[in-house]
Amino acid sequence: MSTNETTPLEDFIKYKTDTSMQCGNYSIDIEKPKEGEQYRFHFDATACVGCHCCEVACNEQNGNSADIKWRRVGETQSGIFPKVTNHFNSMSCNHCVDPECLKGCPTNSYIKFDNGIVFHDDDSCIGCQYCTWNCPYEVPVFNEDRGIVTKCHMCHEKLDVGQTPACVQACPAGAIAIEIVNVKDWVEKDMAIQGVAPHLPNIEITKPTTRYTINEEENTQEVTPADAHIIKANHSEWPLVFMTILTQISVGGFATLVLGELVNFLGFNLASPNIWMMLAVFIPAAIGLPLSALHLGRPGLAYTAMKNIKTSWLSREALALGVYALGLTILIAMFYLEFNQVLKLIVELGVLAAGVYGIYAQSMIYRIKARPSWDKKETSKVFFYVSYIGILLITLILVLNEQYTTSGVLLPFALFLGYFQYEEFNKQKNFYKDLKEENENFYQLNKTKILYEDNFSKHNDYRERSLSIGALALPLLAMLLLASGNYSSTILVLGLSIIISFSSEIVSRLLFYKTAVALGLAGNFFAGNQR
Repeated sequence: MSTNETTPLEDFIKYKTDTSMQCGNYSIDIEKPKEGEQYRFHFDATACVGCHCCEVACNEQNGNSADIKWRRVGETQSGIFPKVTNHFNSMSCNHCVDPECLKGCPTNSYIKFDNGIVFHDDDSCIGCQYCTWNCPYEVPVFNEDRGIVTKCHMCHEKLDVGQTPACVQACPAGAIAIEIVNVKDWVEKDMAIQGVAPHLPNIEITKPTTRYTINEEENTQEVTPADAHIIKANHSEWPLVFMTILTQISVGGFATLVLGELVNFLGFNLASPNIWMMLAVFIPAAIGLPLSALHLGRPGLAYTAMKNIKTSWLSREALALGVYALGLTILIAMFYLEFNQVLKLIVELGVLAAGVYGIYAQSMIYRIKARPSWDKKETSKVFFYVSYIGILLITLILVLNEQYTTSGVLLPFALFLGYFQYEEFNKQKNFYKDLKEENENFYQLNKTKILYEDNFSKHNDYRERSLSIGALALPLLAMLLLASGNYSSTILVLGLSIIISFSSEIVSRLLFYKTAVALGLAGNFFAGNQR
């Protein structure tokens, strides 16, 4: 070898020096962010070879098992066989300017450092996993062994001492780098151009800071996620299925009691609520609310879920329904001690306000942009319309107490709400039937459609039939039997109506969770524990 020739290693070192590549370096030559600036990732898709070294390095650095992935590599394809090109996207936390994980966390476990890094405080996390729903990129990961959520923190402790994050060090192609970005300039000018890549969520949801360099083909050709053919049902979330349905039934039944107390106070000769009716609406709430703790990774810390009333709908729901349940307990005591009607009515109105707001907050938990099938006003309507079962429950108790006139007044209200619930089912059915590719979230919604119509077709058929029978046919039959004086048959029909309607709503809520398809990272074959 002549003195003018260099070795491949020397060529690589020279190239790294000339291009300021960070890969393979333990030190990083970058200034600390100034005011109005923050750290960010730069991902060069033209350099990435899809080797997944970044995933492995991240796991080794942070002691995570193989199913806990803070960084993932998604794969997309363009072209027509045999001229097909694979494209890769290595993604961890985007350390967003407006992170949804931080706003939604009920325990304030997310902190955005002055340098822009979004940090998760493991010690205060209760494992509610709300952030795993809220994040449109599915970045937070639930660690079942620890009972908490964890996520990328950009190896902040390494950056603090001038070292590169593990993923940057390990990438053999120099596809990942750390940069400083002016937040104002990024959001107002550059984000719309450099912060986007095919099949990623709308940047306006969280304003991610990751900068992309992508292949020209990804801009000029149709790009398909490599996992487009994979349709996987979501988690069942059984504790939440029962908790939401039971609390909605309770609030519906209690609203009926308050209405009865009010019209009785105004001089109408109808039955007044009694302690047995109060117990009937208290029991579903008393069963449902503790069930929600079974969803948590650390149920012993459930009481801390009210820390973030300012921005978290989950905190608002916990507080409002907690006040509601406490109010019901106080009212049971007031009925037992025979307090005067005016005082009871005042307390009832306050408790009802807490209950109604609690159900509204409960519905808003799910109206998030990261889950398109949930993000609609119909979610709130369906949650409130479940209250028809609560009205049926109170009606049954009235018939058992031989209060037939008041029962006849209530049954049309139950039928009315049951009809609205059936209409919401039809509206959803027609929405997926007429789903067009022009829809912004067609990719996710079409997978939800397939889950509904193919994977869970029997569940969907049962929902339709049971709803028409339990919420419409049987209450109508009960009205006729009641009017004809056939009270024993009325009791039987009302009991069947409640049971069938309850089973129908349970199946509907199960499908609500199972068919939700997140925006997420396209081509994310190796998702790990992302929910």
